[in-house]
Amino acid sequence: MDNTKSIEPSDFSSPLLSTESQGYGEEKREKGTWLVPPRLILSTLVAVSGSYVFGSAVGYSSPAQTGIMDDLNLGVAEYSLFGSILTIGAMVGAVISGRIADYAGRRVAMGFSEIFCILGWFAIAFSKVPVYVAEITPKNLRGALTTIHQLMICCGVSLTYLIGAFLNWRILALIGTIPCLVQLLGLFFIPESPRWLAKFGHWERSESVLQRLRGMNTDVSQEATEIRDFTEALQQQTEANIIALFQLQYLKSLTVGVGLMILQQFGGVNGIAFYASSIFISAGFSGSIGTIAMVIVQIPMTTLGVLLMDKSGRRPLLLISASGTCLGCFFAALSFFLQDLHKWKEFSPILALVGVLVYTGSFSLGMGGIPWVIMSEIFPINVKGSAGSLVTLVSWLCSWIVSYAFNFLMNWSSSGTFFIFSSICGFTILFVAKLVPETKGRTLEEVQASLNPNST
Repeated sequence: MDNTKSIEPSDFSSPLLSTESQGYGEEKREKGTWLVPPRLILSTLVAVSGSYVFGSAVGYSSPAQTGIMDDLNLGVAEYSLFGSILTIGAMVGAVISGRIADYAGRRVAMGFSEIFCILGWFAIAFSKVPVYVAEITPKNLRGALTTIHQLMICCGVSLTYLIGAFLNWRILALIGTIPCLVQLLGLFFIPESPRWLAKFGHWERSESVLQRLRGMNTDVSQEATEIRDFTEALQQQTEANIIALFQLQYLKSLTVGVGLMILQQFGGVNGIAFYASSIFISAGFSGSIGTIAMVIVQIPMTTLGVLLMDKSGRRPLLLISASGTCLGCFFAALSFFLQDLHKWKEFSPILALVGVLVYTGSFSLGMGGIPWVIMSEIFPINVKGSAGSLVTLVSWLCSWIVSYAFNFLMNWSSSGTFFIFSSICGFTILFVAKLVPETKGRTLEEVQASLNPNST
C-alpha cells in the first residue's frame, strides 16, 4: 500500500475529453460526422431496453388493479402484496447482481435479467444498466445517456398505462415479454464495458472496445491510459465486500448513494405509480383519464431531464425536481383534506389531478433518474459491484415498504399520506443542497478520487 501512487483529480485532466481542445463532441462536429458513434448509440439502446422492461412492470399494477381484484376476488391486503411483489424480487436480485456484474460482466448480468424477466418478471434488478452506460460513455455525454435509463422506464410505465386502459390484464402481462426478448437478442451485438475489461487485465480488448465506442477516427490513447492507471492503482487493494463499504473512506459516497435512494422511494413514487388509477378514483376523478394525463406529462419531462443533464448539471435538476415533488404531494394532500371537510367538492378532484401531475412531471425531470446516475458515478470500481448491490437493495426495500403500505395508509388517511410524502420531499431538498456533489463534466475517475481520497 505504501508504494501505491496517490491519485489526485488533477491527474485525470484529459485533452481528449476537454470541450476546449480535442473534445469528443467538438472533434466530431468539425469532421461533420456523427456526434455520437453508432456503436455507442446501439450499446446504450440495448442496455436501456431493460429499463423499458422495468417501467412496464412498474406500470402494470395500476391499470390491472381493478381487473385482477375482480377476476381473482382479491382484497386490499392481497392486492397490496401482489403490487409490491416486484420489489421483493428486485431485492433478491440486488443481493447477487453486483457480484454477477463484477465477475461475469455487465452484459452477462443484463442477459440473466432478461431470462428471469421472461420467466416471470421477477428478477429485474439483476440488470446493471446505469453502471454499464456510465462506463461506456465519455464524460460530456455520460449524464444524458445514463438518464435514458429513466426515460425508458418512463416509456415503459406510460405505454403500459395506455395499453392497460384497453386490454385485459393477462394480455398486458404477455406483452411485457417483448422488450425482454429485444434486449436479450441485442446483447449479442454490443461490447463489454471497457472499464470492466481493464479491471480484469484485458488491456488490449479494453482499448479496442473504447476505440469502437468513441469512433474509429478518435484518439483514445489518453482516456485508455487514464483508465489503466486508475485501475492499476485500485488493484493494489483487495476487492471490497458489502461489509468493507462501511469504512470511513467510503462514508461520503455511501451516504450520498443510500440517502438519495431512501429519499427517492419514501417520497412516494412507487405508491403513486403502482396505484395511480385508484388514487384518481379516490379523489373523485376518472382513473383512465388521470393515468393518460400522467403519460402526457411523464415522457416530455423525462426527455427534458435527459437534454438538460449535461448542461445544467445534476444538483440544480435534483433541487428543482425535489421542490416540485414536494409541491405536488402538498396539492394532493390538500385535495383529500378538502374532501374530508366536504368543502370545494367540485375543485378538489382537479387539485388532486394537478398535484399528481406536478409530482409526476417533477419526479421525471430529476429525482427519477439522477440518483441512479450519481450512484453509477461515485463508487470506485473495486467497490462498485458491492456498493451497487447495497444501494439497490436499500432502494427496493424502501420501495417494498411504500408499495405494500400505500393502500393501508390511504385507508388510514389519504391527506395524511400525501402530507408525509410532501415532508420527505422537502427534506430531500436539504439533503441535496448539503451533501450531493456535482458530477457534471468530470470523468468517473475524477469523481471517485475526490469523494474517496483514501481509496487509491
